[in-house]
Amino acid sequence: MGLCHGKPIETPQNLSENPINPGENNDLILNSSTGKTPKFPFYSPSPFRSTYKDSPANSVSVLSTPLRFLKRPFPPPSPARHIKALLTRRHGSIKPNEATIPEGDECEIIGLDKTFGFSKNFTSHYDLGEEVGRGHFGYTCSATGKKGSLKGLDVAVKILPKSKMATAIAIEDARREVNILHALTGHKNLVQFYDAYEDDENVYVVMELCKGGELLDHILSRGGKYSEEDAKSLLVQILNVVAYCHLQGVVHRDLKPENFLFTSKDEHYPLKAIDFGLSDYVKPDERLNDIVGSAYYVSPEVLHRSYGTEADMWSIGVIAYILLCGSRPFWSRTESGIFRAVLKADPSFDEAPWPSLSSDAVDFVKGLLNKDYRKRLTASQALSHPWLVGHQDVKIALDMIIYKLVKAYICSSSLRKVALRALARTLSIQQLAYLREQFTLLGPNKSGLISITSFKTSITKYSTDAMNDSRVADYVNLVSSLRYRKLDYEEFCAAATSVHQLEGMNTWEQNARNAYEFFEKDGNRPIMIEELATELGLSPSVPIHVVLQDWLRHTDGKLSFLGFVRLLHGVSSRTFQKV
Repeated sequence: MGLCHGKPIETPQNLSENPINPGENNDLILNSSTGKTPKFPFYSPSPFRSTYKDSPANSVSVLSTPLRFLKRPFPPPSPARHIKALLTRRHGSIKPNEATIPEGDECEIIGLDKTFGFSKNFTSHYDLGEEVGRGHFGYTCSATGKKGSLKGLDVAVKILPKSKMATAIAIEDARREVNILHALTGHKNLVQFYDAYEDDENVYVVMELCKGGELLDHILSRGGKYSEEDAKSLLVQILNVVAYCHLQGVVHRDLKPENFLFTSKDEHYPLKAIDFGLSDYVKPDERLNDIVGSAYYVSPEVLHRSYGTEADMWSIGVIAYILLCGSRPFWSRTESGIFRAVLKADPSFDEAPWPSLSSDAVDFVKGLLNKDYRKRLTASQALSHPWLVGHQDVKIALDMIIYKLVKAYICSSSLRKVALRALARTLSIQQLAYLREQFTLLGPNKSGLISITSFKTSITKYSTDAMNDSRVADYVNLVSSLRYRKLDYEEFCAAATSVHQLEGMNTWEQNARNAYEFFEKDGNRPIMIEELATELGLSPSVPIHVVLQDWLRHTDGKLSFLGFVRLLHGVSSRTFQKV
């Protein structure tokens, strides 16, 4: 819906004692064979470079937990081993010093077609310069255009060796990266794509050259902490481009400071998102299950292998936490420890500088680092958060969660619609601001009403080829095909209210109680169990009716507060299968 709602940094002396050497691989964990200690004062790049092969993190030590019947005597297995296996199957054998995925057994499929249909004769169009960086599955060099519209222009060329494309999935990843860049190029905060070439050895992706360096370098140069105003400026740019990607059905899956570049050394110049090598398409009603990304930024639902665009929002929450306090919210010396912290630990907001920061800043970060993805802010909601309201660069985009919520509302029972209308009446002015923005983007007519077809019409102006490839367009067409009367602003607020996101707020209990009072006055009435089951679309069965008895007050047969809250969440026959 729409709602607006660590460890201390090392001293400069400690920072100089453990410098980051950009010329070598900075191991995330203690190397058992060399005895080297981590070189990161408070932050490190992706741990997937060389930690898997020799790292003890692939196994989990047994804790001294007493054996208990019906309980696991050991902690759950580390996802690190599964990530290694998944990435090895996905990309085949890749040397750890050439990419950030683990080395594995050779698994190349003989006879793979590694032709992409890209332009030829790269060397006749560009003079290749020095290497400027390495990514997941390739490396990037500077280059200068020799002919055409880019003649004399400095560009960046990402080179993807075909020899490293050891599986069909790796080939498809490379093709998808180019397609996504080509479809999304043009956004102010996304690196501009110019062309793609290929020869027998490599794929060459020609892009805008950003000369300002990585956001990571700027974080380190500041000693690891930004003021609230400076952090706002960076996060607004990050959220703007991520909201744009999510609307197109593209999830980045590897958002981290290394993957944002400044176009100039001056931080007032735009920040650009790069490296879509791990990106994928996802429909609003689909979930991805492959585990990819960088350990410090991976979300809990990625480790549970069921996620969507919300995973990117978690990563932005980690970046926001780092920018504001200079330390990582989840830290350990091993991959296993990092993943356990992500799944179980809560980030600290008690140590300096958090007590001195604004309550809105803390609420903003907490809204992104909610372990329940259903309660996490979307990119458009984050841009509407009170902490960022008024920032000059905020560009609110259509939010695909609105489509999901309105679709669910239309398909809900009349009783649930009344309950949601009561809940919407409890929203604050700040919480309604986001919904008003979304309502306006949907293009209400002169009478202040929107039709369901408006959902399709409004999104066409933002549509790209990526939206078709992700099949988001199909989902929008499905929503637009539903038959329903026109919605005014009041009913739209009821339809676009996310109960789960409200639950994640401190004011939830008060919202629910106030909503129940409105419901008591306007919509609550005596109701039989059979009528309630029919209203909810449940087939008559004894177990269901036994459960529904708890929903009704025995005194007057009206819906109880417990039943009201459960009704707000929506139910189906599947809800009761475990009863």
